[in-house]
Amino acid sequence: MELPRLPAATALRILVAGALLALLAALRFGSVGVSSGALLQALLDIVQGRDEPSLAATLLALRLPRALTAMAVGGLLALSGALLQALLRNPLADPYVLGVSGGASCAAMLAIATGLGAAAIALCAAGGALAALSLLFLLAHRALFARDAALDQGRDSAILLTGVMIASLCAAALSLALAVAPDGKLRTMVFWLLGDLGGAVNPGMAGLAVAGWLLLLFIGQRDAGALNLMLGGDLQAYTQGVPTTQVRRRLIAVTALATGTAVALAGAVGFVGFVAPHLVRRFVGSNHRVVLPAASLLGAILVLLADTIGRSIAAPLQLPVGALTALVGVPVFIWQLQRP
Repeated sequence: MELPRLPAATALRILVAGALLALLAALRFGSVGVSSGALLQALLDIVQGRDEPSLAATLLALRLPRALTAMAVGGLLALSGALLQALLRNPLADPYVLGVSGGASCAAMLAIATGLGAAAIALCAAGGALAALSLLFLLAHRALFARDAALDQGRDSAILLTGVMIASLCAAALSLALAVAPDGKLRTMVFWLLGDLGGAVNPGMAGLAVAGWLLLLFIGQRDAGALNLMLGGDLQAYTQGVPTTQVRRRLIAVTALATGTAVALAGAVGFVGFVAPHLVRRFVGSNHRVVLPAASLLGAILVLLADTIGRSIAAPLQLPVGALTALVGVPVFIWQLQRP
């Protein structure tokens, strides 16, 4: 059944309102609930700089950085997914298909196993993502930047197969890392691989995460028009004046940086990059001037809600956010596979 299309402005307003409501829910709910009145008082305490903040203000100081980080992670993954699905012209593509997140995970696992700090883990994850991207460039260079019609026709399958190979290599490395990891590090490593926001309590890191998300979204948005033309093929877009090689390189770099940042912040959170762009296109069409910000907002909402549910339903235990996003993403992925 064909779903009704929404005007772009209406869809974006709905998503912005949804993001604000999800943020409010994240601040209110958790192992300890906070009423709306107490939450308002907490905001006043923080604004006025009181020396003895209330319990609600203390909870807010812990929950707000985590909520903002969750939104940044979801927004980055959804942005990466939307770009990959357009660049590969494949609705099943997501950040993990190219093995970029696998490279980030391998490097971060090495940092965790050797006892490095949070900043070093983040740097290692970003470096691992860039290393995986470099390997992709090396193995699929002709397919990535070809303008020849014959090469353009087979480019998507070549890139996807290369990505699957890199992801499989990274999965094997992760399995070996878990097999030889010290017992004291094993639980941390497993939770990180499942997607964990438990350590996202640093306000400065949360601010940087949101700023990075918005910056990468801005860079991707600048090429949205070129991306629309490239949906018909690189050769056709090139004949219309689009510098396809430069655009493709730039957007793949944005994808790598976005995925590496998300993995550094929260570990492996899967299927957000597939689900959010897919659902957005069902309602607003394929104009990437709308798809990119809308998918990014929806991804932020999905991860934030998943984290809020994970903190609340089994309190004081915290369920890994990656497991909850997979519970939503896998059925949607299977449904997409079954579509004619």
